[in-house]
Amino acid sequence: MASGGDGAEASGGRRVLVVGGGIAGLGAAQRLCSHPAAQHLRVLEATACAGGRIRSERRFGGVVEVGAHWIHGPSQGNPVFQLAAEYGLLGEKELSKENQLVETGGHVGLPSVCCTSSGARVSLELVAEMASLFYGLIDQTREFLHATETPVPSVGEYLKKEISQQVTGWTENEETRKLKLAILNTFFHVECCLSGTHSMDLVALAPFGEYTVLPGLDCTFSGGYQELTNCIMASLPKDVMIFNMPVKTIHWNGSFREGTFPGEAFPVLVECEDGSRLPAHHVIVTVPLGFLKEQQNTFFDPPLPAEKAEAIRKIGFGTNNKIFLEFEEPFWEPDCQLIQVVWEDTSPLQDTAPSMQDAWFKKLIGFLVLPPFGRSVHVLCGFIAGLESEFMETLSDEEVLLSLTQVLRRVTGNPQLPAPKSVLRSCWHSAPYTRGSYSYVAVGSTGDDIDQLAQPLPVDDSSTQLQILFAGEATHRTFYSTTHGALLSGWREADRLIGLWDLQSQQPRPRL
Repeated sequence: MASGGDGAEASGGRRVLVVGGGIAGLGAAQRLCSHPAAQHLRVLEATACAGGRIRSERRFGGVVEVGAHWIHGPSQGNPVFQLAAEYGLLGEKELSKENQLVETGGHVGLPSVCCTSSGARVSLELVAEMASLFYGLIDQTREFLHATETPVPSVGEYLKKEISQQVTGWTENEETRKLKLAILNTFFHVECCLSGTHSMDLVALAPFGEYTVLPGLDCTFSGGYQELTNCIMASLPKDVMIFNMPVKTIHWNGSFREGTFPGEAFPVLVECEDGSRLPAHHVIVTVPLGFLKEQQNTFFDPPLPAEKAEAIRKIGFGTNNKIFLEFEEPFWEPDCQLIQVVWEDTSPLQDTAPSMQDAWFKKLIGFLVLPPFGRSVHVLCGFIAGLESEFMETLSDEEVLLSLTQVLRRVTGNPQLPAPKSVLRSCWHSAPYTRGSYSYVAVGSTGDDIDQLAQPLPVDDSSTQLQILFAGEATHRTFYSTTHGALLSGWREADRLIGLWDLQSQQPRPRL
């Protein structure tokens, strides 16, 4: 039992609040529950269910991932993979040694079919040639990590500079050269989806190589990603989770007294939107960076130190959405897994900004073919990132369905192609407690900003220690943007608290 001589033992342990019930918050709570000092632990979740950006929905007669889709790098060094295996959530193929040893370099696999916006098929050899060029350059960008200076500030500018040099050596006719640039443009959009950014021009070049790719062929959960967070939640004592409890303000560095705990003062008081006031010794904040960017001025009282507030502003946070389309009959081949769409007359070397209304769908990278859910249920999943993705959120389901029906009729060259039966899409930018998808290291920021965001408060050791701790994908320097980064960050902060308590329990008690 912790005893720092400050009343914690008298009231039976430490009062800990975790703000946010995503995988970081759940991971922290699970870790803390095993410690005797954490007898008063609550997870405050703003919405009606746990999981955060892991969200599986029962639709189309099956389960679709509205949020996180894959375990990235499913191998022994990945705690999400290990936990999923422990809970029996993965199949034989996913658990196989062969699967764990595949080195993807973090690159997306090649499409099964590639179509242009005028309905022509692009040769997969040409697509493979452009993929090899593009991913070769992406691999080069990672080499600037320890360089004293970089030739340009962003990944996008570096890629464009290198590609424009390559173009001068291309000997094909103009039509083929234009097609190659259009294919490369699609790969830029794919990379925007991976980085959760509007443009690779916003992604900093120097720290880009710090993101660590784990071995293993990315895999999915047949029963839904949320099975994992449900299993973690089921392991917690039943009164730990509190749903529909958005936090308004975290008051810290104070001495707060609450009637429920006479004679005890707490350094932190969490004020919720419904007026509840919950005192605590420690609060672990796991809310998404998008929410912090929008709310940090009112979310903390006193305000955050300038360096932390600045880190929150500087780190990038963008939107990547999915659009699911349901069909009665597939128009694609039975073995088709990924349909890539190439918009003719586009090029990464040209900055075009056509009106969103007419061209938002040109940012769509294509469609993943989901395993069939039934005899007459066939689902495609489109991916789209950036401002176009955020614009898509403002449209109605009908408008999205109409636009994508027109796109599919164009790319298949079949003006009679039946419209999809239904549409489902994610809207992560509009989600009030998320405000986007995941983080990236933006131009003007470095991995040091991620570490700064992860630093607990208060900064000085003179006052009560570890009042506010920070977890979540955006606080993990090498695995930002991933579920395993989020889970590891939750464990890190739980371990930080446990380390403090163990230290305090060894200290001699003050004499009376």
